[in-house]
Amino acid sequence: MARRTSRRSPDKQAAFFVRKGLALGKPRHQARDDGLIHSIGTARSYQQALKLFCRWIQSRRRGDLRSADVGLVQEYLNERRFQVGQKTLDRDRQAAQFLLCQGGKDAKLQRLFSTFRGGRKLANQSRGYTPEQVEAIALSQSARTGLATRIAYAAGLRAHELLTIRRKSEQPASTHRKWSNKRFSGRNGEAFTVVGKGGLIREIRLPGHLAQSLEDVRLAEPKTVVDRNIKYQQHYDLTGGVYFSFIFGKTSKAVLGWSTGAHGLRHGYAQDRMSELLELGFTRQERMGVISQELGHFRPDIVTEYLR
Repeated sequence: MARRTSRRSPDKQAAFFVRKGLALGKPRHQARDDGLIHSIGTARSYQQALKLFCRWIQSRRRGDLRSADVGLVQEYLNERRFQVGQKTLDRDRQAAQFLLCQGGKDAKLQRLFSTFRGGRKLANQSRGYTPEQVEAIALSQSARTGLATRIAYAAGLRAHELLTIRRKSEQPASTHRKWSNKRFSGRNGEAFTVVGKGGLIREIRLPGHLAQSLEDVRLAEPKTVVDRNIKYQQHYDLTGGVYFSFIFGKTSKAVLGWSTGAHGLRHGYAQDRMSELLELGFTRQERMGVISQELGHFRPDIVTEYLR
């Protein structure tokens, strides 16, 4: 028998549950595992995931988001693992866990592993860019975008982090984390900070010539920019965010004939650092611990993903 189906669109149903579980303003590290959403980025991600889940439910006449239960979620995720990569599958599971929690169905969802192997033209090629490839791309971009490309590669930045660069004296690193004193071993340069996932502020290092180029484009007054519905106070005239990702991918394809996306710059950074730290005598586990913090993570095992 078909379950009752809401007359509201999947987007409106997803938005309703996301609004219901919003708890903005409280740092994530103070509210772990509370089942609520603490950032606009997570809210946007969950809404997209729940909208797709709702469409799947409606296409099978299985009810709506309010009536979804653990069995239905697991059935959906079992299908998704053949269609999407691990990162997307984990996001869908986390969004579904949030949905169940909001509906009073507090059950721990089992993590599934993606078997999807399609969709990546360069599946067997490293995602990381080399210094020569980065420079070729940067030379084919505008001055502000080329500088952003060089900085993102030199510091292992996410696209949106380019919008958050500040002098370390103006924006100190987060103090609720224990930072390794081995970070940036073998690298000299000027210290800046960026704001990463969950509001974590971390230190980065830029070589002298890039630090000077960055200061050359410092804004007289910070300006507010909006990227993916999130507001940032930008202090340097750099391309960043989703527009940077778009331009980078387009230029990479034009110059190299392929693209692994702007995130490939972080892969390149991690791979370079693995080689540098090996020459300094670091063990593999030590290298992964250092690099994970330099990238804004505190899970050494995640560095394995960047070595592909």
